[in-house]
Amino acid sequence: MSMRKFGAILASAAAAFALSLPAQAQNYGEAISESDLANWDISVGPDGVGLPAGSGTSAQGATVWAEQCSACHGEKGKGGPAGDLVGGVGTLKSPEHIKTVGSFWPYSTTIFDYVRRAMPYYAPGSLSDDEVYAVVAYLLNQNEIISEDDIMNAENLPRVEMPNANGFISYWPVANQ
Repeated sequence: MSMRKFGAILASAAAAFALSLPAQAQNYGEAISESDLANWDISVGPDGVGLPAGSGTSAQGATVWAEQCSACHGEKGKGGPAGDLVGGVGTLKSPEHIKTVGSFWPYSTTIFDYVRRAMPYYAPGSLSDDEVYAVVAYLLNQNEIISEDDIMNAENLPRVEMPNANGFISYWPVANQ
């Protein structure tokens, strides 16, 4: 028997043995507590379920944007190395389509969810909920979806009608149909 074949048999036997052990014997740690799980359970649905308390305006967002976002996404959401987030409305059916917050994203709440989870790139999850609402308000305003004075919060953000809201077939079930 070759060493390669012997090694494969030995690895298979070790895996089968490990799978037969109770979870405690496999040293997987301990069950996650409800409070620890709450830190990771931050999903926000299209209808706004899961949005936290807090609020922000475009003016507040402009400050956060300048400090945290403009290096990658450019001043006012255009021209940065990570791509444009502003503009492109009406281009999706053209050969030179531009997918931005204003042209592509169907739900305003998805912007909140993504920014809170993944931005800024160098420190994901570091923005406060108020800062995230402010950045979302800033992006929506730069895309001419909301006015500069509109306040984004858990009540108002899900009500924002996105330009491409009907551009997708929703996976999310619609209530009362």
